[in-house]
Amino acid sequence: MNIKIVNDAEQATGLAVIIDVFRAFTVEPYLINNGAKKLIPVGDMQIAYNYKKKDNNFILIGERNGIILPGFDYGNSPSQIENIDFSGKTIIHTTSCGTQGIVKAINAKKIITGSLVNAKAIARYITKNKINEISLVALCRTGKLPADEDILCAKYIKSLVEDKPLNNMKEEIEKLKITTGSKFFDKLKQKDFPERDFYLCTEMNKFGFVLKVKKDEEENLYIEKLEI
Repeated sequence: MNIKIVNDAEQATGLAVIIDVFRAFTVEPYLINNGAKKLIPVGDMQIAYNYKKKDNNFILIGERNGIILPGFDYGNSPSQIENIDFSGKTIIHTTSCGTQGIVKAINAKKIITGSLVNAKAIARYITKNKINEISLVALCRTGKLPADEDILCAKYIKSLVEDKPLNNMKEEIEKLKITTGSKFFDKLKQKDFPERDFYLCTEMNKFGFVLKVKKDEEENLYIEKLEI
């Protein structure tokens, strides 16, 4: 088995696990778990607006630089949507990093999303399907440096696949409070980065399913839930 950690989605080959813990791929499992009929990830915000023009019933969720986009129904915040019933709804999701990674993973054979909330399910998916080439894509923050939380998630998934589980996850998650997760504890940023988001994003293995990226007949991307 060849399992590698990269920070550029274009470097991903084989199965690409596009990781975005804070917050895109924590939000998406909540959306699916809360009944969303269809979830469409897009890179370009204008594509999201165009979907809304076609059907005003579509729900727009997303951000740029962590801030909800104008005219969107929700920002990229799990605490905003954790208790919302999305049954029968089509959701368009665009973010600064996570959905960009999906679009850019052009060299991958298959794509799934990744986060701490379903890390064990991802590892089970890999081992159950005997996938031999895996790229764990730890996405970027400002300056295109890999984000600490995404690197941690990638290492955690890798350890599970290799049956060498990390024993210090709680300590490593705690460290995030003073590194890339510090924004969630800034009293001046609670509108855009509520503290509860940190805890929802770091709740390990809450969901037992994987989200796979697929294409419809018109080559549009959408998310499919796979129970593991």
